[in-house]
Amino acid sequence: MLNLTPKALSPSPFLFNPILAKTLNPNPNTRFTAIPNQFPHQNCKSEYRTERGLEFETGETFFRHESATGRDLGVLAASLYKRSKGQLRVLDALCGCGIRSLRYLVGAEADFVLANDANDEYRSIISENLSRAVPRGFGDERRWSVTHFDANRAMAECYVQREFFDFIDVDSFGSDSSFLRSAMNALKLDGLIYATSTDGYTSGGHRPHQSLAAYGAYVRPMPYSNEIGLRMLIGGAVREASVLGYRVTPLFSYYSYHGPVFRVMLRLNRGKLVDDRHYGFIGYCHHCGNSQAFSWNELGRIRCPCTDSKVSGPRYVVSGPLWAGPLHDAAYLTEMLNLAEQWAWVGSGTGADLEKLLKQMIDESDPKLPFGYIKLDEVASRAKINSPPLRIMMDTLHKEGYAASRSHIASNAIKTNCPMAECMRIAKNLRHSLPC
Repeated sequence: MLNLTPKALSPSPFLFNPILAKTLNPNPNTRFTAIPNQFPHQNCKSEYRTERGLEFETGETFFRHESATGRDLGVLAASLYKRSKGQLRVLDALCGCGIRSLRYLVGAEADFVLANDANDEYRSIISENLSRAVPRGFGDERRWSVTHFDANRAMAECYVQREFFDFIDVDSFGSDSSFLRSAMNALKLDGLIYATSTDGYTSGGHRPHQSLAAYGAYVRPMPYSNEIGLRMLIGGAVREASVLGYRVTPLFSYYSYHGPVFRVMLRLNRGKLVDDRHYGFIGYCHHCGNSQAFSWNELGRIRCPCTDSKVSGPRYVVSGPLWAGPLHDAAYLTEMLNLAEQWAWVGSGTGADLEKLLKQMIDESDPKLPFGYIKLDEVASRAKINSPPLRIMMDTLHKEGYAASRSHIASNAIKTNCPMAECMRIAKNLRHSLPC
């Protein structure tokens, strides 16, 4: 067992059990006044920023302002957990400058946050950012603590000392797979894991042996590779959870082009998958442009309906095992949207991007919609016409009885249960009916 002493750069956060502290102002748009700098330091590269009314300093930590939307989603989910359970203990396993920890403390009203980052040179930045809005407190009233361990070591120590958390944020670079099991061990049942991957090259099918090693999935190039990245991450979590006798359920899945960044919010519970069909194989036919999901007992019988031959050659590719089930929980996303409206993050001409994202995710949750998406450029290329307007294409699909929604992952793409051949027919008909 690790011996956490002052020499380890941080007082142990594991030797106490925080209780509910004084409630903070729940309006995340309130601007908080910075307290005097208790941790002075000289850093010419440091920069002050404001996010949702909270001032913080970045120092030399890696920080992306483009990730603010991902942090918004995390705070909304954490706050819903607090409202549902009445308590919220958060572990920010790779906290950087501490902005996520700060936002969980203030925006989600977390009772306690453990802000961990392996780089001990970030200690003053993290502590200063947190103490600006929330005094650390002492003993059972302590609201936050800072440690500097490898993320796996920090989570393993929590597990060993039986200090479990309700919400664990693992915002890592590259593959997140090495942290998944440690996070699950340190999480309470029915708790939430906010997992991350930035490995867009592997999700594109360019390194299938890397995806196999990291997530247990052999990934081949497919036209909706960024959705495959989310399904690869969820599938890896499904595999890790099953080893421990647990199951995970995705509450929402978010892709952002910068990085790229794949983030999924997972709920952990005991037991097996409710539906085994959601963890299987995905096939894509380059000939006809259609995709299919296959279960484990269908291995060896995989073929595309456009041909009578079994899978062979480069025209049909199969990836898996992956998560083939829903990426989002529509009811949960609706709660998040309602909370964002209560906080004035969306509505009345504000927060258009966040509102658009949440509504698109809700639309994507239609159970009639299959995995993957179709880019209208691909439809146009196959039909040898100009790409039809997305809104008109979707309206026509709805009129013909098909389910269709925009994809939050790709701007000129739709999710639909309409086969590619029918999409081509509709696009050709629109070419004749639309004005030149």
